[in-house]
Amino acid sequence: MRKLLLLLLFSLLSTAMYAQATDLFPSPADSARNIPIPNARQGAGNFPGGAVSATSATPQNLPVIPFLDISVRQPETGQDVAFSLQLLLILTVLSLAPSIIILMTSFLRVSIVLDFVKRALSLQQVPPNQVLLGIAFFLTIFIMWPTFNEIYDNSLRPMSEGEISIQEAYEAAERPLRLFMYSQMRSNPENIRLFMTMRGLPKPETLADVPTYILIPSFILNELTIAFKIGILLFIPFIIIDMVVASILMSMGMIMLPPVMISTPFKLILFVLVDGWNLMTRQLVESFLRNMP
Repeated sequence: MRKLLLLLLFSLLSTAMYAQATDLFPSPADSARNIPIPNARQGAGNFPGGAVSATSATPQNLPVIPFLDISVRQPETGQDVAFSLQLLLILTVLSLAPSIIILMTSFLRVSIVLDFVKRALSLQQVPPNQVLLGIAFFLTIFIMWPTFNEIYDNSLRPMSEGEISIQEAYEAAERPLRLFMYSQMRSNPENIRLFMTMRGLPKPETLADVPTYILIPSFILNELTIAFKIGILLFIPFIIIDMVVASILMSMGMIMLPPVMISTPFKLILFVLVDGWNLMTRQLVESFLRNMP
């Protein structure tokens, strides 16, 4: 009981002292006040216009930050549901855009061939992988430019202007890509036959009879096969150089000396003398262009 009385008395004293301090030092009113600036003279030129005082008022023309409000509501009609599904489909396609660029364009073959060139030259860090991927990306833009241009003219631009729906835009964008993939397999449709047989589908009469989910994996296998064939042809001259250098070192008794250390400069000299980058790029691009419609 004594502790309770002491605690009550202490709280009363604290309240009284706070009230007295508030009376002695009242809180400033929420209004603007002129605050004199020390050592300032009227018209002395210390401030523009001879101002000698400042104000504590809050500036009125503050920058306005927009307020964003995202609300979720129940769909009222079937069109709202369809629009939500279409928006979800667009976001899904955007998230899969890197995979589409890698697997459904010329990027796959170009990137694999460039990596084979780096390995055939026995290069470890030069050029870096980021540089090779950048080269493959811009070569892909160069090769696929007519296809991309057709997709923009027939799909993206009409959809942005409201001339066609999202479904029509998808079909218009799918058509040039399907034609490009099929054109690369026109001379060897074995992969298409393989996937059509595994799905139990009848023999197609035209390209329209081949579903897209059949055409894409067939194109991927075709690109891998062609890229590995090009890699084998690239490796043959450099393997001969490695074998010659290794035989010379063994005949001289230099068993502990790595042959790659001696053969790498000779392979680089040969690659530069025959203008390897020009020849490889020309043949690689023409391997696509000669089959494109």
